[in-house]
Amino acid sequence: MTSRPGQRHADPAFATTLAHGLSVLQAFRHGEPALSNRELADRTGLSKATISRLTTTLMQRGLLRYDGGLRRYRLGPAVLSLSYPLLASIKVRQLARPLMKRLADAAGGSASLGMHHGLNMVYLETCRGHDAVSFRPDIGALLPLLPSAMGRAWLAQGAGGEAESVLDTLRRQDPAAWRRYAPDWAQARRDYAEHGYCVGQGDWHSDVHAVAVPMRLRVDGQALVFNCGVPVARLRPGDLRGRIAPRLLTLAARVEKMLERGDGA
Repeated sequence: MTSRPGQRHADPAFATTLAHGLSVLQAFRHGEPALSNRELADRTGLSKATISRLTTTLMQRGLLRYDGGLRRYRLGPAVLSLSYPLLASIKVRQLARPLMKRLADAAGGSASLGMHHGLNMVYLETCRGHDAVSFRPDIGALLPLLPSAMGRAWLAQGAGGEAESVLDTLRRQDPAAWRRYAPDWAQARRDYAEHGYCVGQGDWHSDVHAVAVPMRLRVDGQALVFNCGVPVARLRPGDLRGRIAPRLLTLAARVEKMLERGDGA
C-alpha cells in the first residue's frame, strides 16, 4: 500500500516517489487506454505539478507515450518489456497451454491460469474455445478474489495461513462486499475441502459460470490456480461440477506431474 499524498510513510525505507510513479501506471484501466494529466491526478490523488513531473519521466523511460491528437497519455511499450521476464520464467504456462486449449475447446469456454496479486488474481495464461465477445479473459487482466472462482480457490488453499491477512483486509476495506459474498466464501471452503475445487455461478460475470482448481505444487513459492469459465448458455444442468470440474482437476494433476518430472526445464 502507498501512503496518501502529503503523508509520510511509516516505513523510512519506503520510496514514496517511486510509489507515486507506479500509481500513475496503475491508473490505466481496461477500456480507458488514454488519460489526461487531470484524470491521472484525480485517480492518484497527486497534484498536477507532481503528475507533470512523473509523466515526463515515465515518457523518457518508455513507460508512457503522449497521444498528441487526444492530448492524453497512453502506456508505453516498455511496460510490456517489464512483464516479459516474469512471464517467460513461469514455465508452467508453456507446459499447460496445450491441455488448457483442449479443455477450453471441449467446454466451449475459457481455460486460464492465474496468480495472486493484492486483492485480486491476475491471468498468466488463457486459452479460448468460444467466440463470445463479452467474455474474453486475457493475460494481465485482473479479477477480484471474493466474487471469482479463481480468487476463492486461491483463498481456500491458503486459508488459515497466507490468505488470512488478505481476508482481514477484504473485511475491513469493503464490509458490504464481505457480507454479500460471505455465504459463497463459506461454500467455497466446503467445496475445496471436499472436492478440491471452487465454483462461481455468475458472481463475477452474470452470464458466466466457472470452476477453479489451485495447484498443490507451488511454483517459485506461488500458489497458482487453473480455472475454466463457460457462458451459461452453453452449460447443461450439472455440467460445471459433473463434467468440467473433473477435467480441470485432471489437468492440474497432469501439470503437477510434468513439473515434478522436470518437463520443460
